[in-house]
Amino acid sequence: MSELSDLYQEVVLDHGKRPRNYGPLDGATHHAEGLNPLCGDHLTVFARVEDGVVREARFAGDGCAISKASASVMTGLVKGRTQAEVDALYERFHALVTEGPVAAGDPESLGKLAVFGGVHDYPARVKCASLAWHTLRAALRGEGAPVSTE
Repeated sequence: MSELSDLYQEVVLDHGKRPRNYGPLDGATHHAEGLNPLCGDHLTVFARVEDGVVREARFAGDGCAISKASASVMTGLVKGRTQAEVDALYERFHALVTEGPVAAGDPESLGKLAVFGGVHDYPARVKCASLAWHTLRAALRGEGAPVSTE
């Protein structure tokens, strides 16, 4: 197994079992619900935005280890970023999981997100990894309808 593959398993298992930023967010200014009917993932993402910057992000719900790990890592990485920066990070992450590490540019600049590069080898898992990201974008845009990966 490659070093990146080992790191992927380590991060997914760690964040899947002990997700960071888990639970509702008091004072949230934005939130959205996301569903992955195929896998059964169901998340709500919360954000507190002040002066155009994500000051806090959290998530709650149930999902597979990949879905929870992705949401856990994402909520940590978006803090302190503007919506434009979150959108740019989403685009790079989405390219990473759908097209592979080369499409995302310099994967090392993605930090912990780089470990999700192997997801593109398993198309059914792409929706698990990207659910929280789609949900966060909907929350930041004020979209009221639940996000679905189908």
